[in-house]
Amino acid sequence: MGRAAALGCLVAEVSVRIVRYAVGGVHYYGELESGDVDIVRFDGDPFIGFSPAGHVDQVAEVVILPPVERPRIFGFAYNYASHVDETDREIPEVPVCFMKPSTAVVGPGEAIVYPADGELIHFEGELVVVIGKEARHVKPAEAHEYILGYTCGNDVSDRIVQRKESAFGTLLIGKGQDTFAPLGPVIATGLDTSGLSLTTRVNGTVVQSASTADLLLPVPEIVSYLSRYLTLLPGDVIMTGTPSGVGPIRPGDEVEIEIEGIGVLRNPVVAESR
Repeated sequence: MGRAAALGCLVAEVSVRIVRYAVGGVHYYGELESGDVDIVRFDGDPFIGFSPAGHVDQVAEVVILPPVERPRIFGFAYNYASHVDETDREIPEVPVCFMKPSTAVVGPGEAIVYPADGELIHFEGELVVVIGKEARHVKPAEAHEYILGYTCGNDVSDRIVQRKESAFGTLLIGKGQDTFAPLGPVIATGLDTSGLSLTTRVNGTVVQSASTADLLLPVPEIVSYLSRYLTLLPGDVIMTGTPSGVGPIRPGDEVEIEIEGIGVLRNPVVAESR
């Protein structure tokens, strides 16, 4: 309980896995304890302040929700050299950024909806930064002071639409369709992101295996860069980029994104029903 109370401060010195969940339609935050069986419920939320509520919920009896409700989503493209190589591009001179609508977010176990007119939909496993407090003009060495923690993300992309948009210097529908931003299962605090393993599986087969050590722009630089131009807000999430190995998904598939210290984000793919 002491570890949970320590989160009244923004950054915990130890790793805590914060989970957002629902019981009987009521939403809570809590700490997912080791063993993934019990959740120590909190009063409040990690962006304003919270404390243990004196109640423990069972994981089997709750619904795990996206770790942040309707966040602003910032994305970084071509942030692994291996992915740049597989797309036959040059390493960009400046970071390539985009945004996804908050309505693209789904949580663990929720379906990625394959569009009725979709032709080529890809997965992209990514480390995601969760901002904990307002940030502007942040130096890289100070970035950790503004980060609440980290979660897993899947930057689902409609490649056909994306390529057509990108040809005219825009990008929205190709990245921002409903369900195209799975996040979860927890926000893990206190992680060293300089070398976390990242693994993506489709139907149990490993399709991406990399380390965040290979990020061209590491997490502190990412936060610093964005905050140089705009104000980051509590609850904003930043998708840090995907390594090589991206590929297609189809209805009936199951995608898993696993990141060391965070856990596994698992989502089925279903066909759109109109």
